[in-house]
Amino acid sequence: MASLLIHPTAIVDPGSIIGDNVSIGPFSIIEPNTKIGHGTTIASHVLVSAGTRLGEDCRVSKGAVLGTTPQDLKFGGEESELLVGDRTVIREFCTLNRGTRHGQLQTRVGSDCMLMAYVHVAHDCCLGNSVIMANSVNLAGHVTIGDWATIGGATAIHQFVKIGIHTFVGGMSRVSQDIPPYIRAAKEPLSYFGPNSIGLRRRGFVSSQLQAIKGAYNLLYRSGLNVKQGVEAIKEKLEITPEVQEILDFIDSSKRGLIGIGVTGESPIID
Repeated sequence: MASLLIHPTAIVDPGSIIGDNVSIGPFSIIEPNTKIGHGTTIASHVLVSAGTRLGEDCRVSKGAVLGTTPQDLKFGGEESELLVGDRTVIREFCTLNRGTRHGQLQTRVGSDCMLMAYVHVAHDCCLGNSVIMANSVNLAGHVTIGDWATIGGATAIHQFVKIGIHTFVGGMSRVSQDIPPYIRAAKEPLSYFGPNSIGLRRRGFVSSQLQAIKGAYNLLYRSGLNVKQGVEAIKEKLEITPEVQEILDFIDSSKRGLIGIGVTGESPIID
């Protein structure tokens, strides 16, 4: 039987849409023009601000602040949204801002994500599904993170950076350039340290897929070629599997350049 468990000290605006089997803890505030999906749990002292859309079976911990005004001087008060998928966990004191007219009016967090304590997701960011961000990861505006990416704690990510699918980024990193898919990135300056082989195997990637990924990155990072030459070599020498195509598409869409290679940290040149 459908039910609601709303603490008497919580303030829930009648202009909000609350699903079945939702729990809202003490002193939490649910503003108008919000939607909370079935089975979602809101802990104490949470603010769900206007424009927020939470999916089903989410877990929001104490002190989180969702859907507040973007920290962007260009923001003109336009109506915008924060969209969060199903089964996503948002831990203590995370802050997620809604979008602006410069980013399709939406900030998006996918399904099955884990945002650990004190994560900040700025305006117009787009996170895929199954993304994990450890404590105190900070995203500037317009950051894009692909499915299954894992970001280590206390990492700061520059605005407009793109991070590819199935990446692993070491903790306390400063990310100012794009990180292509399937790789491990670490150190300062942030650098390529090989495919994310352990993570990929855990997710069911087989040897042939891993070899294709490794072959593409050997040509891109370990052949002495610049990115344009590396891409041409990949197209000439390798079978274009779905994984290789994902790498090529990412490079083609990169605007900030790619991170460099381990030890030297020198960035590949895009010309």
